[in-house]
Amino acid sequence: MSGISEPLPGAASLDEALGASLADTVRSTGASAGGLYLREEATGMLHMVWLCGLPVEFFTPWQRLPPDSPVPVADALREDRLVWIGGQDELARQYPRTAAVLPYPFALAAIPVTGVRRCWGGLTLMWPADRPGRLTTRERHALTTGARHLARLLDDADRPPTLPDRPRFVPPGTAPRPAQRNLAASDYLERLPEGAVSLDLEGRITHLSAAAARLLGRSAERLLGTRPWESLPWLDDPVHEDHYRTALISRSPVAFLARRPPDQWLVFELYPDTSGISVRITPRAEHSMGEDPAPAVRRPSPAPAGRLYQLVHLAAALTETVTVRDLVELTAHQILPAFGAQGLVLSVADAGRLKITGHHGYDAEVVERLDALALDTHLTPAGAVLADATPAFFADRAEMAVRYPQAPLLSDKEAWAFLPLVVSGRPVGCCVLAYDRPHAFTADERAVLTSLAGLIAQALDRARLYDAQHRLVHELQRALLPRALPSLPGLDVAARYLPAGHGLDIGGDFYDVLRLDDTSAAVVIGDVEGHSVTAAALTGQLRTAVHAHATAGAAPDEILARTNRLLADLDSELLASCLLAHVDLARRRVTLASAGHVPPLLRHGPGRAEVLDVEPGPLLGIDLRARYPVTTVELPPGAVLVLYTDGLVETPGTDATRTTRRLADRLAGGGDPAPDRLVDRLLGSASRGAQYADDVTVLLLRATGAPVEGRPPATADRAGRRT
Repeated sequence: MSGISEPLPGAASLDEALGASLADTVRSTGASAGGLYLREEATGMLHMVWLCGLPVEFFTPWQRLPPDSPVPVADALREDRLVWIGGQDELARQYPRTAAVLPYPFALAAIPVTGVRRCWGGLTLMWPADRPGRLTTRERHALTTGARHLARLLDDADRPPTLPDRPRFVPPGTAPRPAQRNLAASDYLERLPEGAVSLDLEGRITHLSAAAARLLGRSAERLLGTRPWESLPWLDDPVHEDHYRTALISRSPVAFLARRPPDQWLVFELYPDTSGISVRITPRAEHSMGEDPAPAVRRPSPAPAGRLYQLVHLAAALTETVTVRDLVELTAHQILPAFGAQGLVLSVADAGRLKITGHHGYDAEVVERLDALALDTHLTPAGAVLADATPAFFADRAEMAVRYPQAPLLSDKEAWAFLPLVVSGRPVGCCVLAYDRPHAFTADERAVLTSLAGLIAQALDRARLYDAQHRLVHELQRALLPRALPSLPGLDVAARYLPAGHGLDIGGDFYDVLRLDDTSAAVVIGDVEGHSVTAAALTGQLRTAVHAHATAGAAPDEILARTNRLLADLDSELLASCLLAHVDLARRRVTLASAGHVPPLLRHGPGRAEVLDVEPGPLLGIDLRARYPVTTVELPPGAVLVLYTDGLVETPGTDATRTTRRLADRLAGGGDPAPDRLVDRLLGSASRGAQYADDVTVLLLRATGAPVEGRPPATADRAGRRT
């Protein structure tokens, strides 16, 4: 095949053109199925917008994915590369959660869809199990060409494509068969004594011969349009449905035996292709008792199917949630679609009330009415299910009103599942799934939701503990930093602190600005090694020591020497870097002393900045008799002095000297922005949410002119904005 053609005739809209291009890519690569994900611009979430070659229900767990999901398409986007999985063993090693939900033999590739304007999303393709373990040159070319074609369609569009709640399905595009040929084939099948059944990709019967109807024991009228394992009670076994899934995903023939009551054994042989599955049915007696039916056909080992696979996937996903917010997002984006629900309320039991910690699909007014209801209330079943530890399911408003007359009036939902969240006999909270239309809960839905409630309860209990610890750490961290920075006439101050991505760890960065009189101030910035409660305690002690010595009138070198002796007296195993600056606005100069700290930056004006050559003394805590050299620099009006910690310039695999030089170039950038904007420029991607390997602190001082005599002191908040 030569490559990717232009959108198919009739693909009038961008959405249709994307579906046609996906189907064309599936055909040109020889794949059996494919999916197109587009990225939600605001959140980065990945939406599956088109699916080709497999039923949409197969991909319920992956219809909407966070950008950091442990799945191939998310890795392809994060790492900007082609991800290739040659088989089930490789999938199990690299993506165990995906392998648990799809335990079938197949190969998979994922590639970013990147255009001129942006990375739009990702493309995922699947191949039959019998293909070679590597991508051929032709397949790789067709895959990359298909991704480029999709990106070009998106680049050229006047407006972004719509992101549907449910993926659209596009067939692979097999050629239609002439009607005469279909009639001849039907006549041929009717003459054979064996049964012949045709299933579409979703497992529904589209044709069956008279012999098949006779062997199955039900008329063709009652079987057409149904799935065999749903319309025939004796085939209602997850193992039989799994044979269909195995054949469809692996695109390999599968055979199995099933007993039609009372004692008729039938052999089912499944032969899949891109349009569906042909099924051959023969009585077991026609085969030798000593040989298996269709010996050339590989037989899969029994495995659970349907809802059970979703439970495995969701259970694995729940183990990865960290915060309550993570749990709410996972429930809203994966559990709700898996069960066709539209609303979610997640509540925790607290002081005899159910307080809502997360919700989805409800108006704010409804949430306000439901929040903090007493556990013994008669308005909703939440308190009752927690007391009994038994879920409650209501298929419609009338069923709910029988036991709880007021409950249907609280919202516009039409059906509910109330799931008690209990851990080791202790009530944790309640999870409510709600539906916009009446919904009859099947036995398997009730069983899976009941099992899922236990997993959600454990995840919620763990997430609440994490959030509580995180709040404690956050408050401790805030206590180590100044609540407000004093501001002197003639000096603007801005500061920013960004914690590293260390979970519950406490950073060791500290800074302060101490007003000494109307024309001078002491400025300090430092970094205690480590991220722990011990480091935090030492940080507080050092900050207090610097404050005491500076306000007593000590010079910068004396402050560092005395603080160094204090650290030695504390007999701490931790070291600390520190930079002291005495700002004299009357003389327009700054006196600096460094204890192994990264050098400050000085911006003389737009386009001119340098890394100051400040001779450092040893780190605090190394040498009891250490001396700290002093450096003095001019600070004329308009000049900007920047103090920072090493987390801003020292990252693994980079040259700190070169990074510091680039930071000075960024400081020198054009214009004369306000101090806050200048700090944001220095932080770069960090101010937009990127995580650093270490804490980052930036303290910026800008001389504005001569001091104003008699002006009352002003203060500044943590960001250095004057108040």
